Amino acid sequence: MGGALRRRAHPVSQSLELAIIGNANVAALLDSRGEVVWACLPRMDGDPAACSLLRERRGDGDFGFFAVELVDFVRSEQEYLTNTTILVTRLYDRRGGAVEITDFAPRFRHHGRLFCPMTMVRQLRPVAGSPRVRILLRPASQYGAKRPALTYGSNHVRFVADNYVMRVTTDCSITALVDELPFVLQGPLSFLLGPDETLQGGVAETARRFREETADYWHDWVRDLQIPFEWQDEIIRAALTLKLSAVDDTGAVVAAVTTSIPEAPGSGRNWDYRYCWLRDAYFTISALNRLNATRTMERYLGYIINLAAGTDGARLQPVYRINGAAQMEEREIASLPGYRGMGPVRVGNQAFAQVQNDVYGSAVLAATHVFYDRRLIRSGHEALFTQLEALGERAAAVWNEPDAGLWELRGAGRVHTFSSVMCWAACDRLAKIAARLGLAQRAAHWRALADRLHRGICERAWSEKRNSFTAAFGGDGLDASLLLLVELGFLAANDPRFVSTIAAVERELKKGDFVFRYTEPDDFGAPQNAFLVCSFWFVDALAATGRREEARALFQGLLECRNQHGLLAEHVDPSTRELWGNFPQTYSMVGLINSATRLSLPWDQAF
Repeated sequence: MGGALRRRAHPVSQSLELAIIGNANVAALLDSRGEVVWACLPRMDGDPAACSLLRERRGDGDFGFFAVELVDFVRSEQEYLTNTTILVTRLYDRRGGAVEITDFAPRFRHHGRLFCPMTMVRQLRPVAGSPRVRILLRPASQYGAKRPALTYGSNHVRFVADNYVMRVTTDCSITALVDELPFVLQGPLSFLLGPDETLQGGVAETARRFREETADYWHDWVRDLQIPFEWQDEIIRAALTLKLSAVDDTGAVVAAVTTSIPEAPGSGRNWDYRYCWLRDAYFTISALNRLNATRTMERYLGYIINLAAGTDGARLQPVYRINGAAQMEEREIASLPGYRGMGPVRVGNQAFAQVQNDVYGSAVLAATHVFYDRRLIRSGHEALFTQLEALGERAAAVWNEPDAGLWELRGAGRVHTFSSVMCWAACDRLAKIAARLGLAQRAAHWRALADRLHRGICERAWSEKRNSFTAAFGGDGLDASLLLLVELGFLAANDPRFVSTIAAVERELKKGDFVFRYTEPDDFGAPQNAFLVCSFWFVDALAATGRREEARALFQGLLECRNQHGLLAEHVDPSTRELWGNFPQTYSMVGLINSATRLSLPWDQAF
């Protein structure tokens, strides 16, 4: 195993000291004792079979989790196998006994195809003494409201819910599983949790082979990454986490695998993030492309092309379900009290009905890669460009219209500068793509539109009084998205307007080591915690304008916010540095990758 195992005593009830396992089709979160506290079936936006993350365990009748309970437990240790998503947990009892749990979701190439079934594997073995364990397989259905019906055979247990059927195939005693009896663990046991399908072959041998081939797959995937000299372990873990958030089957990229982890204690800012925001997905695939992981982008491009084709000229939504479905009506779930009892728990996200005009730029920016990246099998062509032009026309039509903005404000709309800049980016990239394809007339058309939008934004979003760009046209407030003006190509890094905008953000939005997305009260009051990616954006802006030493110091501080497995949530408490918000958050992991690659010494200067 890579490095020393991290030690943990009794876990804090419902904390974000969690690890993620998955295979880019299914995902699960595990706590420091190896309990599966969150896992949705049959997809990441489905019904959570494990939901104890949102309902604290209080008694022996609780359900909605998968656990190995060690009698007389005293402490645990946990880590990932080096450069994989395979998690190893060790539990120790007070009599010198110990067990090791290995959890993963299979992913490898088989018969020339990628094999990543909706299956999770758990291997359990004794490593010291005579440990006594109890295996608890207690799934939930209907968001924690019911326990599925249970049936069993000689080597399996089936759980039959209203919207899924799960089979656990094992070489463990079925009586011990069904009756939840403690027993002395005398040898290794294996558990395959997945669809209701008969396993071909022995369970122990299948689990062993799956583990070996999954480890080989991830080792090869990491070996192909192009990473900088510094912060290699941090970047690799972030990249693996992003890969698990990209759904192979459809190409969608989820913002996080959880719902309703509050942005701050008692804030009511509890949202469902298990969907594909086109904006977040663009930043995610761009970060993976930066590391040479191009397949995710190819799959995502197919996803957004299908979405664009389905709009038939109508408005493009900011967010869609994993399968591309448009509807996700938001509702509250009474059966789950919430993370640390801080409800409400929400399913669906009403943001799908919002107007967010930056979405057209997000789609075009994501697709731009295929016209330039020669590593891709399917290069961009004129037919694809024509499809993208429809998105550009919408961008050019709405660039100065009010919307909810990237922060998805639920009050009155404003003309948000970020949204307008993203509309400009759509026109700008279409001009460049047309020129690359030799379409001179279309290139001139899009360049003229981009220039017109650029002038309009500079006139209406710049405040002479504040010597800064502002969050919205005609306003004087700030938001952290202004730090992206160079990243998006709207301004040069040495533009004095960008330098003075950084100064304004630093003065008004930076609290201690963290940058808030905004400080003005919104529908839920003033933000209490910092949106983590904004601090990474600030690091990047400092580096772009020559303040590299300051940027490096701030970046090191942000790395210290990661949990024991190197993962980040959406928000952080600036005082305690405790993580809050949905987890793991793709935006935050993207910010880590981008800042690390920009700040690292190049390989040829490292020795």
